[in-house]
Amino acid sequence: MSVDLNQRILNADTSMGAVTLRVGDLETMSDYYSRAFAMEPLEERSRSREVHRVLGRGATPLVRLIHTPDLPGGDPRQAGLFHTAFLFETPESLAATVYRAAQDPRSRFIGSSDHLVSEAFYFTDPEGNGVELYTDRDRDTWIHDGEEIRMATEYLDPNAYLQTHLDQRAMDAGPALPGVVGHVHLQVGDLQVARAFYVDAIGFEATQGSYPGALFASAGGYHHHIAMNTWNSRGSGPRAASLGLGDVSVTVPAPADLQSLTTRLTARSIPFAGDGRSVSIADPWGTRVTVSLPDVSTDELIAR
Repeated sequence: MSVDLNQRILNADTSMGAVTLRVGDLETMSDYYSRAFAMEPLEERSRSREVHRVLGRGATPLVRLIHTPDLPGGDPRQAGLFHTAFLFETPESLAATVYRAAQDPRSRFIGSSDHLVSEAFYFTDPEGNGVELYTDRDRDTWIHDGEEIRMATEYLDPNAYLQTHLDQRAMDAGPALPGVVGHVHLQVGDLQVARAFYVDAIGFEATQGSYPGALFASAGGYHHHIAMNTWNSRGSGPRAASLGLGDVSVTVPAPADLQSLTTRLTARSIPFAGDGRSVSIADPWGTRVTVSLPDVSTDELIAR
């Protein structure tokens, strides 16, 4: 029996939601994301010994910080987060945020790259979590090689970019300018196992598999919503409980999309939990992925 393509892949209007990070120093991390990336606290709640704080721009949650100081720091060689990528609408908004981040002494600037489909700047936060700040090039400029979208890592001069695009109005606007989580890049132990989970089961479509040690996938023809690499984590097993990535959030448009997802998961005997508005699954390395309907309130996000 053939299966409708729409039941095998995620809806083209799928997007990414706020990433959850478990942190050891809530105040330092909250202040850093506020100052460096122009985010504002949106909601806070205590749950047992944990404190959950959501930060974002406008009404859009971008990151949830969970204060769990008893956990050890993450091992950079284990599966987990490579970076969270925050997408900005204009080069001016990106440049303003990059400038803020570069001015914060707690930032570690990793570099900048022209990826053909996007222009990106990379930082590490005070607890070692990777952060990408980027803007997309127009889709009609993306080059397709068959079913793959051509991506590369070419030099991007950070000083020249800021000289060209830094705008005082964007600097002054700060958190009022929109931003979203554009994609999440993960460290995994094995790319074929990752493909079976994120592509075959979750329903993303592979967009680039030729890059050494990495796989990129998306919904709706985007260059990537999710990326997986084994550059530091090849052969790693399930994650130990530690600071760092707590949850990857994916947003789908309609209840039918959740139903299609649970059908795929059931067919592969992958356990999941659902409440009618979201489905939660653990990937093969223990990273939790939550697929939910749109307009998740900060209360719902904190309640996860």
